[in-house]
Amino acid sequence: MTQSVAILGASGYTGAELVRLIATHPSLRVAALAADRKAGQPMASVFPHLRHLDLPDLVQAGEIDYSGIDLIFCALPHGLSQALVTTLPREAKVVDLGADFRLTPEGYETWYGKAHAAVELQEEAVYGLTEFNRDAIRTARLVAGTGCNAATVQFALRPLIGQGLIDEDDIVCDLKNGVSGAGRSLKENMLFAERSTDVMGYSQGGRHRHLGEFDQEFTRIAGRDVRIQFTPHLVPVNRGILASCYLKGDPQAVHARLAEAYADEPFLHVLPFGEAPGMGHVMGSNFCHIGVIGDRIPGRTLVVATLDNLCKGSSGQAVQNANLMLGLEETAGLMLAPVFP
Repeated sequence: MTQSVAILGASGYTGAELVRLIATHPSLRVAALAADRKAGQPMASVFPHLRHLDLPDLVQAGEIDYSGIDLIFCALPHGLSQALVTTLPREAKVVDLGADFRLTPEGYETWYGKAHAAVELQEEAVYGLTEFNRDAIRTARLVAGTGCNAATVQFALRPLIGQGLIDEDDIVCDLKNGVSGAGRSLKENMLFAERSTDVMGYSQGGRHRHLGEFDQEFTRIAGRDVRIQFTPHLVPVNRGILASCYLKGDPQAVHARLAEAYADEPFLHVLPFGEAPGMGHVMGSNFCHIGVIGDRIPGRTLVVATLDNLCKGSSGQAVQNANLMLGLEETAGLMLAPVFP
């Protein structure tokens, strides 16, 4: 049976990625597409690479007839979903790709600088890191997608937290990501002349908002306060994230734990010990590759994780969660091989 979905924020990169994935999904159909500034335009004029698809034109979110819509994807900038989701019909399931429901109301106010506008919805939202919250996601009405950086680092570290394998007070993560993670809106520092041959750190010194997710999730798992040192960098590639996590702990034990945790996961692949993945190995796919390498200094470990920020880090994760929420095969529409070169 085909189920109908609507995509709000379809003129952004994650919206286009949702359309790309759903185009070959055996059980999902795009019934409505919403945008703000691009409303009234055909999707083909906004994203020419999708012109071969028979898609509805972009409209304002308020113009959509939600009767018959089984699930709604919200691919909106942070701060917009909280009020909007309260207006959506209760019978429709919602996957929010933004930041509005990832954190507790207190955490949201701390990291985003304003009070949460839909506390009652936040209380029912399920954190959408699929591999760790499957049971809750299956029965959820509202799922909050993770941050793409947050997902990458959690895949590298989450099975290790609370296991006594690493020093949880000495975790350093250095992350590189592509410019599409900054969204599609015009920004001076994202111009080709400024980014094409440069590497630049940002939100340094513990100011990146995805730290709120690390603090929330790692502290909950460990049962005590866990804070990591985290620095992201923009690199001149379109898409991709690569996180290098420096740990104190036995590398063989760390590798064994990650391999055990992900042994049955279709999208998470732990490489043989001593091998490291690259961004290009997972581009355009819903896969995450993880490598573990021992350092020349005994008791030091490097864990490297990479994924596509627009797919496994956002839209692919959203479809994976939607599959569970709609009672479909979790991998449906998501087994596309990476694009290489």
